[in-house]
Amino acid sequence: MLFKHAHCTTHFRPLTLSRNLFLTPRPHAKALRSSFSSLTRPCAKPRATQLVGATWNQELQRRGAKRKASLNLEDVPQGAIGSDTLPPQDDAEPDYPPLLQQVRNNMLKFNHCVLVTRVGGFYELYFEHADEYAPLLNLKKAKRKPSKGSKKPAVSMAGFPAYQLDRYLKILVQDLNKHVAISDEFINEVLNRAKGELQYTRRVSRIITPGTLIDEHFMDPWENNYLLSIHVDPKTLEKDKAVTKCPGSSNVPSVLNLPRTEVGLAWIDLSSGDFLTQSTDIASLPTAVARIKPREIVLDSIFEEAEHSRIVSILQEDGHIITFQEPSQEPLAVKNWISMLEDAVDDFDPANFTSGEVAAGGSLLHYVKNQLLGSRTRLQAPVRHQAEDHMSIDKNSLRALEIRSTIRDGTYEGSLLHSLKNTVTRSGTRLLSQRLSAPSMSLSTINDRLDLVEEMIEYPQLRQDVIALLGQTFDSLRLVTKFTYGRGDADDLMELSKTVATTSDLFYVVREHTTSRNAIPVDPNSEASETRRRHCMSTFERRFDLEGVCELAKRIRYAIDEDALSEYHRVEDEQAEEMSELAQDVLGREAGEEDLKNMPKRIQPKPHAITGSYKSATDGRDDIWIMKRKASPALHRLHKSLDSMVETKAELEARLRQQMDVSSLTLKWTPNLAHIAHVKGKDVSRVTPYFPKSLSSSKSTRSFQVPEWTQLGAQMDETRFRIRNEEQRVLGELRERVVRNLVRLRRNAAVLDELDVACAFALLAVEKNFTRPIITPGTSHNIVGGRHPVVESSSSDQGRKFTPNDCILDDKERIWLITGPNMAGKSTYLRQNALISILAQTGSFVPAEYAEIGLVDKVFSRVGSADNLFLDQSTFMVEMLETAQILKEATPRSFVIMDEVGRGTAPEDGIAVGYACLHHLYHVNQCRTLFATHFHALTDMTRDFDKLAFYCNDVREEADGKFSYVHRLKKGVNRESHALKVARVAGLPEDAIAVAARIRKQLKLDSSNPISAAHSAKTKATRKGKAAAAE
Repeated sequence: MLFKHAHCTTHFRPLTLSRNLFLTPRPHAKALRSSFSSLTRPCAKPRATQLVGATWNQELQRRGAKRKASLNLEDVPQGAIGSDTLPPQDDAEPDYPPLLQQVRNNMLKFNHCVLVTRVGGFYELYFEHADEYAPLLNLKKAKRKPSKGSKKPAVSMAGFPAYQLDRYLKILVQDLNKHVAISDEFINEVLNRAKGELQYTRRVSRIITPGTLIDEHFMDPWENNYLLSIHVDPKTLEKDKAVTKCPGSSNVPSVLNLPRTEVGLAWIDLSSGDFLTQSTDIASLPTAVARIKPREIVLDSIFEEAEHSRIVSILQEDGHIITFQEPSQEPLAVKNWISMLEDAVDDFDPANFTSGEVAAGGSLLHYVKNQLLGSRTRLQAPVRHQAEDHMSIDKNSLRALEIRSTIRDGTYEGSLLHSLKNTVTRSGTRLLSQRLSAPSMSLSTINDRLDLVEEMIEYPQLRQDVIALLGQTFDSLRLVTKFTYGRGDADDLMELSKTVATTSDLFYVVREHTTSRNAIPVDPNSEASETRRRHCMSTFERRFDLEGVCELAKRIRYAIDEDALSEYHRVEDEQAEEMSELAQDVLGREAGEEDLKNMPKRIQPKPHAITGSYKSATDGRDDIWIMKRKASPALHRLHKSLDSMVETKAELEARLRQQMDVSSLTLKWTPNLAHIAHVKGKDVSRVTPYFPKSLSSSKSTRSFQVPEWTQLGAQMDETRFRIRNEEQRVLGELRERVVRNLVRLRRNAAVLDELDVACAFALLAVEKNFTRPIITPGTSHNIVGGRHPVVESSSSDQGRKFTPNDCILDDKERIWLITGPNMAGKSTYLRQNALISILAQTGSFVPAEYAEIGLVDKVFSRVGSADNLFLDQSTFMVEMLETAQILKEATPRSFVIMDEVGRGTAPEDGIAVGYACLHHLYHVNQCRTLFATHFHALTDMTRDFDKLAFYCNDVREEADGKFSYVHRLKKGVNRESHALKVARVAGLPEDAIAVAARIRKQLKLDSSNPISAAHSAKTKATRKGKAAAAE
């Protein structure tokens, strides 16, 4: 039924307004309504909103006396009310409880990482990470509902005690090559906890990758942990834009199949602060990467695309870990590097770096900043690795010569590094490995190193004193770098102070030796050598920089109580043992926060496992102060105050005992009842008249509160808390002082490393009868009585004597073509001469009676046989790839050893390939070469090579059929390989050997004259080669 008129009643008060005043909505009203509506519960169904546009809303309403107003029905809005539908009400339960929600959020944010989350005294994995990695980590996995009565599926979880973090990080990072995000606990602000949030919030504090290790216990202390960044402009991969020469090398033509595209390299070791760069090309990239031996390689994400994957294929051949990174929107220029470098960068000239190095360095530092999540780094100033300053040992030669690992098993034992390692410090071993991988090309540098080694040999007492002192030092390079990340603790400070003190002792030993040496007149017979060595020692003495660091060491020893620190670790070990025994039981219940609350107090994770050494209240019996009382005036005052309170407590305890005649009364602190008085036995009834109210009691004990002790105990707790804060302040001050002396500490560490390597070489020379090599700027190679350093040691251990051999390569005989029987030592001879060259330019004495060696810029080795089935490369293909590298890269200053080239194919083809290699090495490369072969026809085909000589070894046969090898080389050609003798020694059946002997004899009789045919083919090839050379 419709009414003609509608009546409504409004209430308003008189309001005096301007005649022209119009009421408009306040600007913030809409936002306020929106904010309020967001806090209200959403409705399941749309609700009606207020009428909009009604006439009475346009009229001025006045508040005051009640009045009646009349409206026409036509003035009332008609039809459906226009409004936006409210969102439907969501009555579903939350996704996860707060802890699991934090975990899930972190997993989504760091989806490229394995997330381990700190929960109390444990680290845990959840959801799919628990499913995937718990079996790999040998952890027990369980499933639990997110909360009681939850309808959501159970969540997988697994965990391990926090003190075992390094153990599981090793498996994830080193063994599985995963990126791991560490989510730690941080105490929530009081206001957030008042709102119902958890006591701790969990956020990722660091991302650990194979190349960004800093101080993890599972790091290899004997090797650098390099992170390498490679920059290649994809546009320059096009052949028409390729660089035609190898940057930083001699004039080698661009003849490799791959274009000589310029490549920028930058690599760092976060654990020691080393920062290096290099410019190279794609063809030389595998060699550079093999020398650096990175744990992780960073590439721009564009190389994930198929059309730019060539460089990835090169790196994947050697099994490197590759991480793709989105390029930074604003690439870091060289000037932006300075904020991440140590304070003193006086010799840092940005103009020295190529554009490729700058791009690689910027990408590298960008990656490091992302992984460290804002932690500041203080790297050493970047050093350019100049190719012309170092001998190049290509990837294949590093492997074949077994410089850092064996060729068969890839193990350290049996390698050249293992044979030479007499170093006593970890950082010294790392320096030794670097020098062996990249020997020097500087005559002055090599001779300075040899002078230092010779000085250590000539003065055994000096060598023994230095070695003894070096054994008392710690890895100071890695120690000081830890402090740049804010990670150094009291133990690190003590180790650093001991190292500084030992460095000071070493300085005085070197200075005393130098002073006494300079006081002795120079022997005229060896004036040049004596003068050079004395100058070397004086220069070495001046490299020590002890200004300020000795005061730092004294301050550390003055502040830290070493005995208390040892006691602190003893207690920690006991607690860790308790946790270890309990770990599996706790993990069976998944060690969530609720589980930890329900654990008995005696086995809960210790507070220091979560928040350092802070304890809110204790009875004082387990307080261990790692700082001496005199470390600061505040500490001295606080300890004096605490001692006074302890005396007051003892006096109060004695007075109460006397007053109530209770001998068993003790004033103590318990986690549940705080500061209480406790009595037992017959004394229980005697205290009731004085303290009728009990906090806890049993048949024979009673605990009650004594106001004086409660107040005194609170004061003691506050004092202990302030002592700990002051200790942390002093620790922070010591850390800052270490960082301020960072440059001096690193310089001294470098001096110690060089001393360590020099003493190791000197000890090796004395024990193994090595001699000092003479390094010349020419290209001759004169070795008398040379020996293989590794094989000689192995032979000596087995009671056998190694047969030395000479090697004289000069302008008269530049190539030696070596023939002889199998197992007679040809490969050993080839390798030993390459190793002698490497040792000489490393700065070591060499295993020979006499050695005069012209500088070698590159060492190449083609020995052994192997295939690469993964890349569809046969044995012969691998052989040809290595051979191609040699023929295209060797220079007149190079040293090449080649063994059995062409044996992986048919004899005719093998002879052809072998001859082609010799021809190219002789006419084009013109380098020093040792070439061993069983293709005897090659000796006839190369007889007109004037600077090629023939040498061989042999077999000595006895009348009874026994034989022995003659390892010493002699001039001539041996056309007998004696393969059947080796077959008999290997254990082939006699009937098989008889058949082989009969067939071999028949083949010799039936064969035409292959030598004359080979000679004819050689003659034609030689004519063509000479014609090409003439052109």
